[in-house]
Amino acid sequence: MQDINNVIQGSESAFAADEYAQRIRRTRERLNQAGVDVMIVTGPENIFWLTGQQTPGYYTFQALLLPVEGEPVFVIRQLEYFNFIANTFISDAAVYQDGDNPVDFLVGMLQQRGWLNKRIGLDKRGWFLPIAVYELLQSKLGTIADTAGVIEPLRAVKSAAEVDKIAAAARYVDAGMRAGMAAIRSGADENALVSAMMGAAIAAGSEYVGMEPLVSTGPRSGVPHGTWRRRVMQDNDPVFLEMSAAHDRYHAALMRSAWLGRPPAIALEMEKVCQEALQAALDAIRPGATCEAPHLACQKVIDHAGFTDNFKKRTGYSIGVAFAPDWGEGGILSLYSGVTTELQPGMTFHIPPALRIYGEFTVGVSETVVVTETGYRQLGSLARPLTLL
Repeated sequence: MQDINNVIQGSESAFAADEYAQRIRRTRERLNQAGVDVMIVTGPENIFWLTGQQTPGYYTFQALLLPVEGEPVFVIRQLEYFNFIANTFISDAAVYQDGDNPVDFLVGMLQQRGWLNKRIGLDKRGWFLPIAVYELLQSKLGTIADTAGVIEPLRAVKSAAEVDKIAAAARYVDAGMRAGMAAIRSGADENALVSAMMGAAIAAGSEYVGMEPLVSTGPRSGVPHGTWRRRVMQDNDPVFLEMSAAHDRYHAALMRSAWLGRPPAIALEMEKVCQEALQAALDAIRPGATCEAPHLACQKVIDHAGFTDNFKKRTGYSIGVAFAPDWGEGGILSLYSGVTTELQPGMTFHIPPALRIYGEFTVGVSETVVVTETGYRQLGSLARPLTLL
């Protein structure tokens, strides 16, 4: 390994060099099948999966130039160069300065390596490919093949080493959720609750996560994707808690509900249905079943209970490598109607059925699971029932 200004190449990598070499080989096979000679990879999740490169500075331009034949080249900002050395085993970095135009710099690298006359592909649907950057690339390169979807199916099925990292993240989530439950009390505010959750997860080992906890209390809990806003908890309040944790950028997530006092009968009934719907979804997971099967099983339970209008969303989504603004891999796979991709061992999902009366309360429960040869394995360890305080 190289030692560059005391930074040792690959010293902070999430995996050994052989793991990335195998991933690049498999990606090249798919590029070859797609008739693409060189792929420009800009999404931080795909970059991480292929190379190990990770940085909070992915808001600045970075790109992996991955040819079907020849060595890959990483185009990166000067400030991120040593991050790149520590996290990857790639030897060829093309470093641009803050005064450079990154797109012009990238095109220069393509020209320098004789790739401008090759069939070039780009993962066009990434969150971090601004329209202006894409249009500039198109004006300089001409026709660009859409290679979105080349890498993602490979990411969907996790290796045993990847599952181990998600399982570690699930342990951090468990620690955070236990601390959150212990912090619920009348007179405390939402910030104290979230502080306990995040502090415990980080103390257990979590890195920074792809999305903030979704925690709300009282009537605010009846608004989807509500976040904490200093509200003081009171007697008879519903409390909604959902959070993630990360290990080497691999995430796990968990949703639980609590109530300060005795919940109304409708809330108890909804919570019971969530429990049954979650278990129905889990029981439908097996290799060869389609991704819609767990959703249809979940939806059937909810429809039978008469809560169809209180549940209008997918049952679950792929989870694994994530950077903000999301903790999931929902763009890779959803557990939802019409998704006929077959489940395979090694796929990992967060499954969070929740029911709500809008503006009043939400109850829900979830698990992060991995598909096994015979069904599924739950990665968390927390009890599921509604916590009454």
